[in-house]
Amino acid sequence: MRIRKLAAWFRLHDADCDLVMAQFEELRRQVPLLYALLAVNAVALAYTHFGYAPNWMTILVPATLVIASLARLVVWIVRRRKRWDADHARRELRKTHILAAILAAAYVAWALSLNAYGGADEHAHVAIFIAVTVIGCILCLASFPQAALSVTFIVTIPYLAYYLSVGNVVYTAVGLNMSLVTAVMVQVMLNNFSGFRQLVISKGVTDRLSRENLRMAHTDALTALPNRRNFFEALRAGFARAREDGSPLAVGIIDLDHFKAVNDSYGHLLGDRLLEAVAERLRQFSGPDLTMARLGGDEFAFVIEGGETIACSLAGDACASLAEPFEIGNLCLVIGASCGVALLTEDVVDAHDMFDRADYVLYSSKVSNRGHVTVYSPAHARKIHTTRQLEMAMSSADLEAEMSICLQPIVNTVTGEATAVEALARWHSPILGHVPPDSFIAVAERSGQMHDLTLLLLRKALTLVDRLPETMRLSFNLSAHDITSAPTMISLVALVRSSGVDPARLIFEVTETAVIRDFKTAEASIRLLRSLGSHIALDDFGTGYSSLSYLHRLPIDRVKIDRSFMPGYETEAGRNLLGSILALCLSMKLNCIAEGVEEAAQVTTLRDLGYVNFQGYFYARPMTIDALEVWLTERDTAPVRPADGGEGAAEDADRSSRASV
Repeated sequence: MRIRKLAAWFRLHDADCDLVMAQFEELRRQVPLLYALLAVNAVALAYTHFGYAPNWMTILVPATLVIASLARLVVWIVRRRKRWDADHARRELRKTHILAAILAAAYVAWALSLNAYGGADEHAHVAIFIAVTVIGCILCLASFPQAALSVTFIVTIPYLAYYLSVGNVVYTAVGLNMSLVTAVMVQVMLNNFSGFRQLVISKGVTDRLSRENLRMAHTDALTALPNRRNFFEALRAGFARAREDGSPLAVGIIDLDHFKAVNDSYGHLLGDRLLEAVAERLRQFSGPDLTMARLGGDEFAFVIEGGETIACSLAGDACASLAEPFEIGNLCLVIGASCGVALLTEDVVDAHDMFDRADYVLYSSKVSNRGHVTVYSPAHARKIHTTRQLEMAMSSADLEAEMSICLQPIVNTVTGEATAVEALARWHSPILGHVPPDSFIAVAERSGQMHDLTLLLLRKALTLVDRLPETMRLSFNLSAHDITSAPTMISLVALVRSSGVDPARLIFEVTETAVIRDFKTAEASIRLLRSLGSHIALDDFGTGYSSLSYLHRLPIDRVKIDRSFMPGYETEAGRNLLGSILALCLSMKLNCIAEGVEEAAQVTTLRDLGYVNFQGYFYARPMTIDALEVWLTERDTAPVRPADGGEGAAEDADRSSRASV
């Protein structure tokens, strides 16, 4: 067993790859010195024996040995420029071991043969030559003890045997002394190699830990995809290469649709499993020019060295793949994804500018092109410019003075009364003029001003309640940010209580999209408002994703049918849909309000279906409190007619957005 282990050690059979590479690197520096030493000493030994020994022993043999040594010296010098792996290094070490043993045997045989010629000085030179050879081999091959031991034994044993056989006391003493010195040097070499090996092993462990730490630092722990840091490093590197050589580059951001609803409904553990399954599908889109990463949450991104066609094809395939059902345990989940793509163009400032563009069009895709890919275009650039102007104007605006409230009535056609008015925010900037509500609400949410803006507008709206008829309620819209912000809800409740307004006269409107953003928080906020005594309306009903489930899970008093259903009133399918929605609301004892009513024919059809409450331009456009008082007075003395006055662009904005407070 020991012999087999020793043989395996000499053959480097089980040697660690890191140790083999370290030995090879050391030899690349030391072995050329060894061959140079042997060549010089051989020339010196041949010179001192020239004239005593035959010419073939002082010229031909040493010339052959020197040429062989110099050839090996050149080979090792050339190797310094090459890169080697562990397998190649192991083969080269074995070859070096064999050649070193052969050369050592040749040198010692030649040197001992010369001992038959010359006098005492020449014989002493032979002894010195052999001693120097042994010492040089041990020193230069210290990092490769297998070869060092082989060479030492090959040189020392014949050397000692020869001098013992001569019978000369001096030669015997010299031989034994050299043997003792050699033994000590061998032990020192083995001790040093043991330390060398431990150092290499420790360095290998450290390097592996460093690589693992680096990998973990650049890998998402949940999905094993590259993480946000890795993504941005790839983006910066790709951007630099593309700028230098003019190659195309694209970045895309993928955001999952409806993931939050799954996470809230089934818990974070299942949500994590779903993210793992998403990553597995995205992992199939791999390539040398592509980096697919997870940025965090349900957001993923990619960098690809390609133009618009390649990037859009990749993004489209990814969205299509994620739209397929996921089998998680016993559940079949359908989510989908939207993607924003930005390309490297001349006007791109840096890598982060590309990312910001992709992020911007992702938001656009989520709003108007859900489930598909949107590519950044000049139109988006103009919109960003407008948005930045709006952000600058809003940051320096006197919102207390510039913001105002308009009111739009909600009419009960059975009693003929206006039962409520919806408060709609208006902003007239001295810099930008009139700003649509959907624009400034979005800016307020992004800039962190939504909390203050909501409270400002509610404060203004509450001051108008005393000027309304006692039977009329005030409806106030809450944004997605409001309904999911605990500080905003607490401040809102405190404001209502301190205003002196009866909370029962207030209706707070929330949208389905606001609720789905964070259902648990939204539900807690809605129940807080209901405990206050206020009413809750689900706005834009029918445009969300789980409308029926929300109706029975939330304490809702009324439902507002989204205006997008109105154009279909002329078709049988449209009327059936509107009738079904009303029947559902009546069965759940919910007050149902039809929004966006603009034509008499719409009113007639909806009334025939059973609708009672209406809101829209047919009855009145949004108006100031003064105009509302006039409208109410005229309504008592004149029949209802379609409204023909209004707020211009502000009214158009109300058609497209219910984010207006």
